[in-house]
Amino acid sequence: MAQELGRLTRPQASQYQGRRKLLLVPLLYGPPSDSKDALAILQTYWDQMQTQVASLESALGGLTHIYHESLTQGGDDGLKQLEVRDQRSHGFIQSKCVKGATLEATESGDLLAETLDLQRCLMMPLASEKVTLQLQEWFANSNRERYEHITRQIDETLGPDQIGLLMISERHRVQFPQDIEVFYVSPPALDEFHRWLQNWITAQQNAAAQPPDPAGGQEEEDQDTPD
Repeated sequence: MAQELGRLTRPQASQYQGRRKLLLVPLLYGPPSDSKDALAILQTYWDQMQTQVASLESALGGLTHIYHESLTQGGDDGLKQLEVRDQRSHGFIQSKCVKGATLEATESGDLLAETLDLQRCLMMPLASEKVTLQLQEWFANSNRERYEHITRQIDETLGPDQIGLLMISERHRVQFPQDIEVFYVSPPALDEFHRWLQNWITAQQNAAAQPPDPAGGQEEEDQDTPD
């Protein structure tokens, strides 16, 4: 069971001697708007996350392996992928690699591409219920295989008494081996971002539910215009 950092006392290294340890970092991407408030919360989250990870490293030891969703290559090639896709992750992980951590290939390229393609298909309006159900089943199986691959990658590369870090979206379905102690990194700004996102979604739904004004205010404007 994952332990949530910030709601537990500082872990003692001796308590986990010889065990594999994994820091689980929720991966947040840019908000679906240009809201300054949201961008500020997101930056605060990254700052707090790095502080909490550093605190865990101080208590447990330095990172030896790093895993990041969407990466199909490790090492320098993986860093190049990150540099293009996510500047925040790239800067954070590069600093850990400089200190001796190894960036591992995390995903299967084929499974990742298959899952993303199926997700795109399911976003399209389909006329056939049968086709929709078959696509949903295919997507579920592909997604399961994708996360099983991530589990194997972690299990095969993280050795006894080593410390890894996984950056992955909160809705992941990775099942961690029972002999890995998982520490869930949960900065206060994570809940704050969730609240902002829910408020934004509610505002969008309310705006979409309002019927359009057929007059568009033009009639009232015309009446106020002198001859």
